[in-house]
Amino acid sequence: MDIATAKLEAWMRDYYHNVDHDIGSSGVRDMSMAEFGALCGFDLAELNPMVFHDSESYGGRRLREALADRWAGGDVERMMVTHGSSETIYLVMHLAIEPGDEIVVLDPAYQQLHDIAAWRGCRVTRWPLDPARGFAPDLERLRELAATRPKMIVVNFPHNPTGVSLTPAQQKELVAIAAEAGAWLAWDHASGELTYAADPLPLPSWYDRCIAWGTFSKSYGLAGLRVGWCLAPPELLLRMALLRDYIALYVSPVLEFFAEQAVRHADRIVAMQREHAAANLALLRDWAAQLPDQVRLHPPAGGVSTFVELLDRPDTTAVCRRLAERHRVLLVPGACFGDAYRGHVRLGFGGTTAELTAGLSALERVLREPDR
Repeated sequence: MDIATAKLEAWMRDYYHNVDHDIGSSGVRDMSMAEFGALCGFDLAELNPMVFHDSESYGGRRLREALADRWAGGDVERMMVTHGSSETIYLVMHLAIEPGDEIVVLDPAYQQLHDIAAWRGCRVTRWPLDPARGFAPDLERLRELAATRPKMIVVNFPHNPTGVSLTPAQQKELVAIAAEAGAWLAWDHASGELTYAADPLPLPSWYDRCIAWGTFSKSYGLAGLRVGWCLAPPELLLRMALLRDYIALYVSPVLEFFAEQAVRHADRIVAMQREHAAANLALLRDWAAQLPDQVRLHPPAGGVSTFVELLDRPDTTAVCRRLAERHRVLLVPGACFGDAYRGHVRLGFGGTTAELTAGLSALERVLREPDR
């Protein structure tokens, strides 16, 4: 069986590089090399002594130590450097579960979190986030789903695309549910550092069957770096290293240099991006309040995307296509996250304020056009 087309990536392939304004992505505004260097206090001349030698299967030692200091209590043996979180997801879905296993996944969800498993013959059970409840996670429903003892429970909080999250007490309850089922808890931490009204949730690393991963794309503004990380038991990381011997071998030491700078100065970078995103979120909320008959917005608890319902639009694909092709504005149709969400759009507010303002203005014009 052929693997399903990654709908979000296909949409981005068509439009991401062919627009002037992006209000569809789920990451913060991109940093320039000059801004990055100034924030972290490095100079590109520091690269001059670097020899273009291979890095290591698990990642260069300096970067692994930096990541372990931040996420693993200094335990380097539980940390691997990957090509973004995409490589981690691919490796985990091949090695932590087997054909015939059941996995429970949030719905809606980033497609890679479930369709790689489905392609391999796993049974995918959806844990729905109900739009009528503001997409609030229903842990009692998860407990019911976990009664079948699935092999893995897959979550990402703050959630992409809705931006909802958990309280620390709810996080502990979720971990307890996974433990009762004896399941792997796959924790996608891509947007985990960027929250607004509450502190970021810790990684549930106290659970011995936790697999967590992250990236420098969503909260840092370093999407083009294409570096991620995975926190997992050493025995699983060993199997991941053996499989990546057939795929990518290792991450470039040049990229690892920049990634180490980002980790060591993460608090400064994320604080800057959070301040910018919070101001944009206020702008977005004001915009939505002016269009109560056109849009329904549930303000996110974290990340820089929200799942906006376009009222009286059963399928938003035409709206998004018109925005891209006539107004050069990127917006992502809800269908990229499943047919049940055709009336929604993923609206990202992490870009520049000028970009968000221009994008929202174009979207409002399209929503007010008589022909659909």
